[in-house]
Amino acid sequence: MVSRETKRRLFSILVRVFTAFGSVFYDRRYLRGRYFDDSFDGWRWVIRGIFWQKILRFNSAIPWPVSPLNAISVPYNITFDPDDINMFNEMGGKYFQNFLGSITIGSGTWIASNVGLITSNHDPSNLDRNLPGKNISIGAHCWIGMNSVILPGVTLGDHTVVGAGSVVTKSFPEGYLVIVGNPARVIRRLPSAPEPEPACPDDQNKDV
Repeated sequence: MVSRETKRRLFSILVRVFTAFGSVFYDRRYLRGRYFDDSFDGWRWVIRGIFWQKILRFNSAIPWPVSPLNAISVPYNITFDPDDINMFNEMGGKYFQNFLGSITIGSGTWIASNVGLITSNHDPSNLDRNLPGKNISIGAHCWIGMNSVILPGVTLGDHTVVGAGSVVTKSFPEGYLVIVGNPARVIRRLPSAPEPEPACPDDQNKDV
């Protein structure tokens, strides 16, 4: 029977081999983190991405594995933690429109299917022209619900939950909020720290 330590060493060797292979097609900086160092998920995305991105040319300019159902305007204008590369590989479309503004996504944030992040709108007086871009910043440990839209210039603080189908037209930088609706508004505030566990009754009866 193969020991756990032997399995760990074999997996470590495989990771080095996969990294060398994947680096031929992708930027090595993105081939790390929990989906590559501790899982085969990332490497399955690499294989799928080689077919869709490098052979069929969907999202061909993006230097990390991306599902063909996602759209990213300018890959160098988006910043994210490689531990969250799963957001680009789930088989549910997302739209990252960032050709005139940057998008920053904090660590541990989850983005559901059919979400749009838009840094520039059409000029109402001339639809062939875009208005100046405004950056979007999403904090750490946020949850952007399905079918939501984040509009230009929006900043969301850490631990912000955006309800499904919401349209976020303004910033909520304070974080620890649940926002929903069109336009999105605050419906609940989240605790900024975990609530202490209640003391055990036996402990309460002990002498101080």
